[in-house]
Amino acid sequence: MSLAGKHVVIIGGGSGIGLEVARRAAAAGASVHLGGRTAAKLSAAAEEVGGTWQVVDSTDQGSLAAFFGALDRVDHLFTPGASYTVGPLRELSDSDAASPFVTKFWGQYHAVKHAVPKLAPDASIVLMSGAASVRPPGAAPAYVACNAAVEGLGRGLAVELAPVRVNVVAPGTIDGHLWAGRPAAVREASFAQYRADTLLHRVGQEAEVADAVLYLFGSTYTTGSTLYPDGGYALR
Repeated sequence: MSLAGKHVVIIGGGSGIGLEVARRAAAAGASVHLGGRTAAKLSAAAEEVGGTWQVVDSTDQGSLAAFFGALDRVDHLFTPGASYTVGPLRELSDSDAASPFVTKFWGQYHAVKHAVPKLAPDASIVLMSGAASVRPPGAAPAYVACNAAVEGLGRGLAVELAPVRVNVVAPGTIDGHLWAGRPAAVREASFAQYRADTLLHRVGQEAEVADAVLYLFGSTYTTGSTLYPDGGYALR
C-alpha cells in the first residue's frame, strides 16, 4: 500500500511493534512521528526511519496535549505504548491490578481525545488490545478485562468519530521486544505453552502484527473491528 503524503503518528514507536509499524509506514511513503517516554530509543528509531520524535507520557494529559499540539495533522494514529503489571486477583495490590487500565485503557483513551482536533477527515486510528480479551491465558482478570475494554472503546469511538475510522489490533504472544527482556526460562515455557494452544502451533512475529496495523490503516471500509493476529489462539 502507498502512504505517500500521509502523516503517521505512533505513541510507543521507539521499539517493538510500534517501531516495526514505523518502518513499514516510512517504507510506504509516510512521514512518521514517534512518541514515547524514552528519548534515546525515540531518537534512534526516528533516525532509522527518517522520522521525527517527541517524548510523551500517555498517563499525563498535559504531556499528550503538548505532543499533539505540536502537530499539524494526523492521518493515521497507532497507540501501542503501555507498561503494566499482570497477575492474579489474590496476589496483586489494587494499584498493580489497576495498572493496565491506567496505561493501556486510559492512556489510549486520552491519546485519542487529544488527537481529535488534529485528525484528518479521513483519518484512521488503531488501538492496541490483546487476544487475552477473548481467551484468558491464566489468572490475570484485570488484564483480561482491560483488553476487552479497549476493544469496546474501539467500537464506541468508531461510532462517535465517524467518518474517522477506529479499529483495534489484538495480538497473541509475539516473539519480540516485550519478551526479549524476560528470563529465558520464563520465555521458553510461555512460548511452548502458546505453541500448544494455537492452531498454527507457533508464536507470532512483530512484523505479522505490523501487517495487521498497516491493513487497518488502508482498509477504507473497515471500522469498529478487532483483528486477532494470534495464530488461532482465540479459537482453541
